[in-house]
Amino acid sequence: MKKYFLLSLSIIVFGFAFRASAQSRVLTLDDAIHLALENNTDIKISLMNTERSRAAVREAFGYALPSLDLSANFAHFLKKPKMPFPDFEALLTNATYSILFDEGVLPRDDNKFKPMQTQLQSFAQTNNYEASLTLTQILFSSTVFRGIGASQIYYDLSVAELRNTIGKTKLNVERAFYGSLLMKEMLGITRASFENAQENLSNVNALFDQGLVSDFDRMQAEVQVENIRPTLMQMENMLATTLNDLKLVLGIDQSLDIDVTGEFVYRPEELSDEADMIDFALTNNHGLQSLKLKMNVDEEFIALDLSEYWPTLAAFGNYTYAGSSDKWDFQNYNSATVGISFSMNLWKGHQTRNRVQQATITYKQTEQQLEQLRDYITNQVKAKMLELKRVQSLVEAQERNVNLASRAYDIATIRYKEGTGSQLEVQNADVALKQARINRIQSIHSYIITKYELEQILGRINSEYIDPYLPEN
Repeated sequence: MKKYFLLSLSIIVFGFAFRASAQSRVLTLDDAIHLALENNTDIKISLMNTERSRAAVREAFGYALPSLDLSANFAHFLKKPKMPFPDFEALLTNATYSILFDEGVLPRDDNKFKPMQTQLQSFAQTNNYEASLTLTQILFSSTVFRGIGASQIYYDLSVAELRNTIGKTKLNVERAFYGSLLMKEMLGITRASFENAQENLSNVNALFDQGLVSDFDRMQAEVQVENIRPTLMQMENMLATTLNDLKLVLGIDQSLDIDVTGEFVYRPEELSDEADMIDFALTNNHGLQSLKLKMNVDEEFIALDLSEYWPTLAAFGNYTYAGSSDKWDFQNYNSATVGISFSMNLWKGHQTRNRVQQATITYKQTEQQLEQLRDYITNQVKAKMLELKRVQSLVEAQERNVNLASRAYDIATIRYKEGTGSQLEVQNADVALKQARINRIQSIHSYIITKYELEQILGRINSEYIDPYLPEN
């Protein structure tokens, strides 16, 4: 009995766990944005680029700091090296006889002199070691100093690119989220129309049973229900597709079951002056900021290539401890030197000049891209503002249209029940109401998406989305 009880309890617990795991994860827009920012591959790559550029800044500063190098070596000659050197024995003999002959001690006899030749002699000992400690400090190097500035600008560029990537990801989530929400609303409108048709069919069947309407009206009502059913199924499939598209943007597994929650709230905004909006966008647009920094980086690369024409001046100090021996009884000694080194390239086959030319062309290309992007942003701000104004007037008209269509449907239904209207009037009123609701929700969707697109162009992003991903200085 106890075994059966435990088995039943396990089945119940498993059932609850399975039911909980099968439930959809309902996402708000804010939830979706945070989830996408955590999973987005482009943001992860941008974060790695930022870390790499920050390391490049530290590396550039490192070239301006002192460098301390330690080196040591030990050598044991299996066979000593030799070099030709004058014959010391012949040199000493000839010098001795020359003195004796000059002083008259011996009578001069040139045959006593030995011919002067070279002999292979070794001046090395079998075992040798040396340990050296060298300290170097750059005093002047245009390349090093320019490199520090270029690396800092490159770091700023990577941060700007990160902001731009976050802004694009946020906009993609907003589009996908409201696309799913739109399909959900349209499914609700279609389902409401389907329920209206079913209710109308019930009313017609009741009137038909009482002999108040014809069989033709009953068939028309039934056809209306069956005509809406495929559309309802199509809307369900389209909602599933848009939710799958949202999963891709969020970077989550396709097997997960999600749903979206939110409302299409129309909040008309007072738009600023067009010129002010354009100036704001040209100042704050993240893509434009990135390209400006890219141009600064290109300019620094030109300066880096030009710096090869300048000399390099460095101070150094060296301490050496060494010793040598033939039988491991080392004779040790040490030495220390300090000094300044100067180096300057005088000729490198026009390599530097050609590199400067290439970097200058790259700078001019970026400058052209910047001007092109400025024109594009200006055009987009104008277009989005016109679109918002158009949709604002359209939404207000659609609101009135929905109210009129709803009243017309109610009147058509009442007229039919009273026997003064036709089934065709009811069907036409239902179609008009459905279309009016769809037009209204599509207009609000268009307004919301256009507003988000304008915010992205203006570079307006809530700090709560950006700050967690910005590296600490």
